[in-house]
Amino acid sequence: MNKVNLPSNQVENFIYCLEAVHNADTIQSTEVVKILEDMALKQDISSIYKACDTMEGLEESLSYLLYDDHNFKDYEIIYLVLPGDSNTILINDYHYSIEEIAELFEGKMKGKVIHFSNKKVLDLTDEESQYFLDVTGARAISGYGFQSQSMSSAFTIDRAFFSLFYENDDLRDVVETMFQKHYKLCKLLDFRLYY
Repeated sequence: MNKVNLPSNQVENFIYCLEAVHNADTIQSTEVVKILEDMALKQDISSIYKACDTMEGLEESLSYLLYDDHNFKDYEIIYLVLPGDSNTILINDYHYSIEEIAELFEGKMKGKVIHFSNKKVLDLTDEESQYFLDVTGARAISGYGFQSQSMSSAFTIDRAFFSLFYENDDLRDVVETMFQKHYKLCKLLDFRLYY
């Protein structure tokens, strides 16, 4: 095995992606996997991808990330590709509230940005977003007010958000730049960031 030594000032960018699928045991390459592979090649953003089909699978994937992956501190973005409504996610025909998700992540997301794709609407009140941030320790939670199964945010605006985030760590600047560079998509999908 060949090892490539990177300059010490070069920092790798990492995303941890959890996607809900119908059957996690079947080997499949989803559109999200293909996009993540393309991001690694074109945007120098590496990722770990896990598919889950149950809440237990989601918990196991999260436990693996927290306790077995020694690079966890390098993952600044946790990318959740989970269907659902405004304050719930849907896995295997069961709805889980944003509060249940917060409790699942309790104290484990210090400094992370939790980003939901537009497979679910993210529509939190100030109280709900503050609860989520306080319980999880996350730096921010982001997503979209417009849900679409036909127009995936992963193809366009998620990629832009991830790149901008790794170019500039200031979330306010990232959101401003998102709206400057991708105004139509931000408005169409109703991009939101709570911090």
